[in-house]
Amino acid sequence: MIYKNPVLKGFYPDPSVCFAEGKYYMVCSSFQYFPGVPLFESDDLVNWKQIGHVLTRPGQVMLDKINSSGGVFAPTIRYNDGRFYMVTTNDTTHENFYVYTDDIRGEWSDPVTVDQGGIDPSLYFEDGKTYFISNGSDDFGDAGVVQCEIDIADGRKLTDSKCIWRGSGGRFLESPHIYKIGGWYYLMAAEGGTEYGHMITSARSRHIWGPFESNPHNPVLTNRSKAPYIIQGVGHGDLIQDRQGGWHILSLGFRQIHIWQTYHHLGREVFLTPVSFGGDGWFTAGKDGTCDEQYELPGDFEQKPLGAFTFANTDWDIDWAYLRKPEFSNYELNGDKAVLHGTEITLYDTDSPTFIALRQRDFDFVLSVNVSVDSGMGGVTVYHTENEHYDIALRNNGDGCEAVLILNLGGIRHEQAVLPVSGNCAKLRIKADNLGYTFFADGEQLGYGQSKFLSSEVCGGFTGVMLGLYAVGKDSTAEFTDFKVEYK
Repeated sequence: MIYKNPVLKGFYPDPSVCFAEGKYYMVCSSFQYFPGVPLFESDDLVNWKQIGHVLTRPGQVMLDKINSSGGVFAPTIRYNDGRFYMVTTNDTTHENFYVYTDDIRGEWSDPVTVDQGGIDPSLYFEDGKTYFISNGSDDFGDAGVVQCEIDIADGRKLTDSKCIWRGSGGRFLESPHIYKIGGWYYLMAAEGGTEYGHMITSARSRHIWGPFESNPHNPVLTNRSKAPYIIQGVGHGDLIQDRQGGWHILSLGFRQIHIWQTYHHLGREVFLTPVSFGGDGWFTAGKDGTCDEQYELPGDFEQKPLGAFTFANTDWDIDWAYLRKPEFSNYELNGDKAVLHGTEITLYDTDSPTFIALRQRDFDFVLSVNVSVDSGMGGVTVYHTENEHYDIALRNNGDGCEAVLILNLGGIRHEQAVLPVSGNCAKLRIKADNLGYTFFADGEQLGYGQSKFLSSEVCGGFTGVMLGLYAVGKDSTAEFTDFKVEYK
């Protein structure tokens, strides 16, 4: 079967994957969004269905009043002795911790912290022992991939933290994972920064504590020299074996808005690349170490299209996300409509406005929704950070209602257009392609915003565009009906 990359579209960075109970399970970073760490299931490594989140209780993760791209970094999922583990970093509190569950569709435990620094932690299980791996500095001041043995019952360190590999020479060594294949311990990591120089590198050793020898084919996967090319930034991945015995890397990458415009706004997405082991036991990935738009994977199945997203066919607890620490009493959500109660907290604040969003999953879409407001403002935001977002909304100014388009760039708020409407209801519509967004109210065009100004190259950080419903204003209420996002 031919599949096309990315296999999971939109802002789902830092994928980690394991195989358990006859299925593949994957987690991704969530940063300042709640619930934390989206969780996916697949039969074939290509079609991924979100089945929930790992961090579903505010007490599991501190997200209160954090900046964009703070919070939950780079999770790893592993399965051992009938139990699932997810280990991650809260970069805002500088804590590495893990949670666990015996039921992948159930609740996960409270966090167990580990006293080892760095980010991008991982776990490796062997012979009743648990090894904790991250990037950072060890107990002796050496920097690189750092490892210790822990007691998995309570996270207590049983050994000193020791640097086991310093990488292949690229900057920002991160995302370390260990695997045992054919008598070798393989260490796979990412280097170069999660931008255009991103790459996956590897090393191996006969012993878990090393010494680790760098792969002579490093980097084993990168698109840093593949230009002009839409797929860039490939790196930070996890190694997984398919049902037929073949190996693959699930990695992040991003798609530029155009081959000659080096901007990306959808966030870092999930790509699947086949892996080849040579006779010497070393591996490389893809075609000449690069990730392509499509590959062939054994099996009789089809890659499912995105289709349309509505209130009726999405799950508020699974598909949608809040900002930071939400006040749930401000939301009345069901399969027909969403009623949002606004507060004085706005989209510009590093707090939790009344906001609930889907990830933008591809370049081309049409979004439509009917909005009514009794006071204040309610509408749709194309949101990247608190400083960069495009908002189309219905505003009640006391003398009546008006549709308004506000473009927010670098903290500059420009009211692009105002359209008086009759009554307190309007149909809002957004039509998007790779280069930008066109905004309509009751069929009349209000304006246009370029996608490059919502890109990571402009906004900074590690997230992607979210399509959010929001309400602002003390004691205000906005009601949303007939919501639909349809992708081509």
